[in-house]
Amino acid sequence: MNAIEDNPAKLVESIFKAFAHPARLEILEELRKGEFCVCHLEALLNARQSYVSQQLAVLRESGLISDRRDGWNVYYQIKDPRVLDLLDTAYSITGRKPIVRKAVKGCPCPHCNQNFKKEMNDDECKNSRIRMCQLPEIGSADQKSN
Repeated sequence: MNAIEDNPAKLVESIFKAFAHPARLEILEELRKGEFCVCHLEALLNARQSYVSQQLAVLRESGLISDRRDGWNVYYQIKDPRVLDLLDTAYSITGRKPIVRKAVKGCPCPHCNQNFKKEMNDDECKNSRIRMCQLPEIGSADQKSN
């Protein structure tokens, strides 16, 4: 156990600190829909990978999200759905609702656009600010194991 896990007050403090940034709230709202890769979150926030990674690190260290690796990709998900209850309570208290996005324009991930990667030529991929997801090829070992 680390110092935060040993002290209940510090643990609660770390959760509320994680809520204290608009980008992290936006990430949590997106993860409410399910698991997403880093490239999707980059496109969602229209931000560089390093910035998104910093926000994800705070959320992960506070215990709000977890991650898993699949080849080159890292996918994030809500660790405990009760986190969403806290968010919903905050929205209820303020009388505000989160902005919900149905799709993220320009996102190469499978959730947003199945054909995005196929439509971009190699030069566009190299010049894109968004790191392309490493999608498994059809019939690859990754897909066969699912």
